[in-house]
Formats: sequence, structure tokens, C-alpha cells
Amino acid sequence: MRIWKRFEWFDAVNYTLLLLICVIMLYPFVNVAAVSFSSYSSFLENPMMIWPKQLSFAAYNQILSHPVLLSSYTNTIIITVCGVAIGIFLYIITAYPLSKKHLKGRNFFMVIVIFTMLFNGGLIPNFYLIRELGLLDTLTALVVPMLLSGFNLILMKNFMESLPEELEEAAKMDGASEPYLLFRIIVPLSMPIIATLCLFTAVGYWNNFFNAVIYIRSVENWPLMLFLREIIEGARMQEISGANAAEVGKNAVVPETLKYATLMIVMVPILCVYPFVQKYFVQGITLGSVKG
Repeated sequence: MRIWKRFEWFDAVNYTLLLLICVIMLYPFVNVAAVSFSSYSSFLENPMMIWPKQLSFAAYNQILSHPVLLSSYTNTIIITVCGVAIGIFLYIITAYPLSKKHLKGRNFFMVIVIFTMLFNGGLIPNFYLIRELGLLDTLTALVVPMLLSGFNLILMKNFMESLPEELEEAAKMDGASEPYLLFRIIVPLSMPIIATLCLFTAVGYWNNFFNAVIYIRSVENWPLMLFLREIIEGARMQEISGANAAEVGKNAVVPETLKYATLMIVMVPILCVYPFVQKYFVQGITLGSVKG
């Protein structure tokens, strides 16, 4: 009975702590959503609200009508889709041969991959490289530098190593070629890790703004995160809001509501995609990290 009561107290403390952590993590998102749908007067009354009062869509109407948002959204979708598609293909065709123990020079190539995780050329050499390749101020400059990640490549390689070798041997006995074996047998079995890397890669491209700050000059090539940065810093707030900062009417849109509405517009796509790949997420990470 003492042991049972001890476990009951232990579970109660654990659940309480987990609930507290969940509330702490969810509160900022709930507050951003509530403020973005609230009027200016409600925001002044309670900036820490968790439920919108005096429901207002003025912030969304103004931010969605801005032409830079539409172009930046389009650019980000193009960058993310191209980056994920090309990157996953490169991960597959690179990780498959590296997963074979009989590959000559396998350890040497793995050392090179790990080296890229520890060292890089630096900001200035990367900028000169992009400039000399003629990619400056193009969307390609936001796709190519992030195509291959050493960490993701190792995850893919380890997952493929964990697959039974008997499947490949049986397929080869039936006359299957290496491309057929890779794309008809290995790839379908690797869907958990592929879904995981798709999520990693998509989030990386969607949230990346530093490369855009360095490589992009024209507004028409802005990605969504660069537009968001301009909103948060207030550089284009007056242009977007179209209102005097002293305006305090009931439906007046102030910088805070515009910022929060923009944050919601940026976050929603990733939040909508994540539940569909969540079932593969834990399985892919676990199986992809079993072998080293």
C-alpha cells in the first residue's frame, strides 16, 4: 500500500508539472491568436488576453491586402516546395550508397559529411560564392545552399542501414537493378524517415530569413520571413496600416495587432501540415538514430 501511494503521488506530481509546462508553452500562441482577432480598445484593456474581445478582422483585412505579402507568400511556397523535393531526392540517392558497408571509401565520405557539420566556409566566402555563381538576388540562392544537411543525411543513412538486407538480396536474385531496388523497395520502406526529413526541411526553408537578408535585394523576391521581419521591426508598418499612429478609435489597427495577425498567417501553414506527418515523426527519428 505504501508503494502504491508513493506511485500515486509521483504520478500526480508528474501530471501537474506536465500540465504546467503545456500551459506555459501554449499561452504565447493563444495570446497571439486572441490579440490578432481583437479590437484596439480590447487590446489596451487586456494585452495578456487568452480570448478575443470585441471581435475584429481589421488587422487581417489590412495585412492580407498588402501586395508584398502575396508575393512573399508565393516566393516562400516556391522555395519550400522546390527545396523539399530536390533535397529529399538528393538525400535518397546519397544516403543509399553510404548505407552499404561494402562501398569503397565509405568512411572517407562520412568524415567529409561530419566535417561539414562542424565547420563551414563562413559568411563572406559564401556570399562571394553565390555572387560569382550569378545567384545573387534570385530565389535559387535561397534553395541551393540548404539542399543537403549532414545531420539529415546521417538520419537517412542510418534508417536505410536498419532495413533487412534479405529484402535486397531477394530482389537481386529476381533480377532487380539498383535503381529499381532503390525506388521500388527501399524508398517505400523509408517513408517514415522521408516524412520526418520533409518536415525538417520544410520548416527550415519556411523559417529561414538570414539567407534572404544576405542574398536578396529586390522586394519582389522577398520570402515570407523577410516580410515578417519588416513588420515586426516596424519598417513598413505605416505603409501597411495606412493610419496615423495616434488613431485610437474602436476599430483602429495598431502595430501590435498587425504584428500578431502576420505571425498567425505565417504560423498556420506549418501547424496545418504537422498533424499529417506526426505519426511518422517519432518512428522516423527513433529508427534513423539506432545505428551510427
